[in-house]
Amino acid sequence: MPCEFRMIHRVEFADTDMAGIIHFASYFRYMEVTEHAFFRSLGFSINTRTPEAEVGWPRVHVSCDFKRPLRFEDEVEVHLRVREKREKSLTYDFTFRKVNPSIEVAHGSLTVVCVAVDPETDQMKAVSIPDPIARQIEAAPEEVMI
Repeated sequence: MPCEFRMIHRVEFADTDMAGIIHFASYFRYMEVTEHAFFRSLGFSINTRTPEAEVGWPRVHVSCDFKRPLRFEDEVEVHLRVREKREKSLTYDFTFRKVNPSIEVAHGSLTVVCVAVDPETDQMKAVSIPDPIARQIEAAPEEVMI
């Protein structure tokens, strides 16, 4: 079962700040885009519809530590690892590596909770990760973790 996923991003001009380096918010967008690609690689969408409900994945915790800057047109590999899988949530770790030369530039994490909207109250409620998705994802073994 998949516990990790890799994706290459190119730093676009719009991703940079006035100093010409990647803006910190771009790292969070790269984490989210990589998470969505991970779901697609499993045959799902992050906007998951099940016979019971439509589920979403709001973020409840996100962090990123920056080590080195990236600049316009740099390529960066984002390596997603599933650190923890619980009944209703997933926690990912991300390593950002500049492609050429291969240098770690940042490390982040993201925790998401599976939710559905209760049709009676119109409120989001944490629900179990749908079986088809839960069966496809596992937490990475210790030796794969950062």
